[in-house]
Amino acid sequence: MDKWRTFRRLSGFERAIVVEAAAALTVTWAGLRLAGFQRWKNLLARLASRPEETSAQESSALDAARVVSRMEAAAARNVFFHATCLERSMVLWWLLQSRGIPAELRVGARKEAERFEAHAWVELGGTILNDTGESHLHFVPFDGPIASLETPSH
Repeated sequence: MDKWRTFRRLSGFERAIVVEAAAALTVTWAGLRLAGFQRWKNLLARLASRPEETSAQESSALDAARVVSRMEAAAARNVFFHATCLERSMVLWWLLQSRGIPAELRVGARKEAERFEAHAWVELGGTILNDTGESHLHFVPFDGPIASLETPSH
């Protein structure tokens, strides 16, 4: 009951993001398993295609991105499955791109105790939006943002 009260106290903008994020997390969970990372990311990029914000709007874009990030995190805490950092980051990246906010999807890797591990996060102008703490610092990011690694269509 408390969750519904909290949800109702959100603004209309925030409620819309929570609902959109919950749906996108569920679809992304399935999409990554059925289509794979590159195909799913390319589909999200096509669905989000909007012009980027200008630098004059950079501070308002960062403020809006932080709100979207908080609402996506709230949705992720309340879906029926445990969303991975990749699923959450892809959804946050898509939510921001679809609002014209030029965020970057980043993926890093490390080898820990003979195991390969990866981590995903979203950045806007060098500011990390969805990774509290410093866990991303323990991963070496792949060269450049993943969002710019498009596969050319023939």
